[in-house]
Amino acid sequence: MVDKQTKRPLVLIALVLSMFMAAIEGTIIATAMPNIVSDLGGFSLYSWVFSSFLLMQAVTTMVYGKLADLFGRKPIFVIGVGIFLIGSLLCGLAHTMTALIIFRLIQGLGAGAIQPIVTTMVGDMYNAEERAKVQGYLASVWGISSVVGPLLGGFIVQFIHWAWIFWINIPLGLIGLAGVMIFFHEDVNKEKKKVDYLGTSLFFIAISSLVIVFVQAGTNWAWMSLETLGLLGLFIIGIVLFIWQERKSTAPMMPLHLWKNKLMVIANVATLLSGMIVLGLSSFLPTFVQGVMGESAIVAGFTLSTLSVGWPISATIAGHLVLRIGFKQTAFIGGIALFIGTLLFFLLDADKGPIYAGVSSLVVGVGMGLTSTTFIVAIQNSVSWQERGAATSLNMFMRVIGSAVGASLLGGLLNLRLQHFYQQQAVDVDMPNTDALLNQDLQDTISSDTLTLMQDGLSYALHTVYLGLFLIGTLTFIILWFFPKVSIPKQ
Repeated sequence: MVDKQTKRPLVLIALVLSMFMAAIEGTIIATAMPNIVSDLGGFSLYSWVFSSFLLMQAVTTMVYGKLADLFGRKPIFVIGVGIFLIGSLLCGLAHTMTALIIFRLIQGLGAGAIQPIVTTMVGDMYNAEERAKVQGYLASVWGISSVVGPLLGGFIVQFIHWAWIFWINIPLGLIGLAGVMIFFHEDVNKEKKKVDYLGTSLFFIAISSLVIVFVQAGTNWAWMSLETLGLLGLFIIGIVLFIWQERKSTAPMMPLHLWKNKLMVIANVATLLSGMIVLGLSSFLPTFVQGVMGESAIVAGFTLSTLSVGWPISATIAGHLVLRIGFKQTAFIGGIALFIGTLLFFLLDADKGPIYAGVSSLVVGVGMGLTSTTFIVAIQNSVSWQERGAATSLNMFMRVIGSAVGASLLGGLLNLRLQHFYQQQAVDVDMPNTDALLNQDLQDTISSDTLTLMQDGLSYALHTVYLGLFLIGTLTFIILWFFPKVSIPKQ
C-alpha cells in the first residue's frame, strides 16, 4: 500500500515523464522508419523492428504486473526503466537492421514494466472517484506525447539523425527514475514471496511462437510450411500447459479467475482489437503518405500525430463522462468513433491527400481515448490492491499482444499483397526497390513509369491492410454492445 509520506504531485510528475517516454517511443519510430530503412536497408525486416519490441513487451508485461503485486511497484518500475534506457542507447548505435532488431528486444524487455506499473501506481495513489479523472489525465499525457512524437521524429530524421529518436529517451527516463526513487513510498508485506517460474516460461514460449508465426508466415514461410505449423503447434501446447500450470499454482502469474468477470473479458478483448488498430496505423500510415502520396517525413508525421490530438481530449473527457453517464455508455461512444475512423481509412486513396488521412487519424484517436480510459478505470475499481498490478498489466498485455499481432499480421499481409501485385503485372518482384521508394533522393533516380508502378503496388497492398483495419474496427464496435453496466464505489 502507498505510504502517507509519498508526495503525490511530485510522483505523478515523474510518472507522467516516464509515460511520455514510453508513448513517444511508440510513434516517433513509425515516422522515422522510412529513413531508417533507406539508411540500413532491409525493407523485408520492416515489421520486425516493431514486432521485436512488442514481442518482448508482450511476454514481460504480465510478469512485471505480478512481480509488482509481490514485491511492490517501486523496485519493478526502477528495473524496467533502467533496462529500457540501456536498450535505447544501443538502438541509436545500431549499424544494421539486424542489430537494431536485437536492441529493440532489449528495449521491449524494459518497456514491459513502464505503462502497466505507472498505471498501477496511479491507481494506488488515488481513490475510486479521483482515479477516473487522474487516469484520464494520464491517458491524455500518452496522447499528448504521441502528438509530439511523429512531428519530432520527422524533424529529427530530416535535420539531425535518426539515432536521436532513441537517445531522447535517456534524460526523460533518468528524471522519472529520480522522482519515483525519492518521493514514492509504499508498505509491502515482507514475507517470503513465491514466483511462478514455470508458468512464466510457458507463457514466454507460447506467445513468442505465435508472434513469430505472424511475422514470418505468408512472406518468408508458407502458411502450411513445417516452420509455421511447428510454431503453431508449440503455441497451442504452450498455452495448454500454461493454463494447466496456472490452475494448480498457489501463486499464478495470471490469476485465471480474472477471466470469469464479464467486464474484464469485454474490456480486454476490445483492448486487444484496438491495439491492432493503433499499431496498424502507426506502422503503415507514414509509409502510405511518403511512398504513395510522395509527401515528406514531416507531412507523414502530421497525419499520424492527429490520431493523438483526439486521444488526449477524449481521454480527459472520458474521465468525467464515466462519473456522469457510466462506463457502458462512454465505452460505446468510443466504439462508434473507432468504427467511423477505420471506415475512413478503408476509403483512403492517394487522391484524398494527407489532410483526409489526418482527419481519419483524429477520429480513431477519439475512439482510443474514450475506450482506453474507461477500460482501465473500470478494471482497477473492480479489484483489490493485491491484484491491481496483475489486472492492470493483463489489460496492458492485451493491448501489447494486439499491437504485436496486428503489426506482424498486417506487415505480412502487406508483403504478400505487394508480391501478388508485381506477379499480376508480370514484373520480377526483386526488381522494384521499395527501400528507394521511401527515400526522397532516390525517388529522383527512378524512371517515371517504374515509380508509378511501385506506388500503385504499394497503394494496392496498403488498401488491403486498411480493409483489415476496418474489419477490426467493426468487430470492436460490436463487442462493446455487450459491455456491462458498472458503478463507481464511493470511498
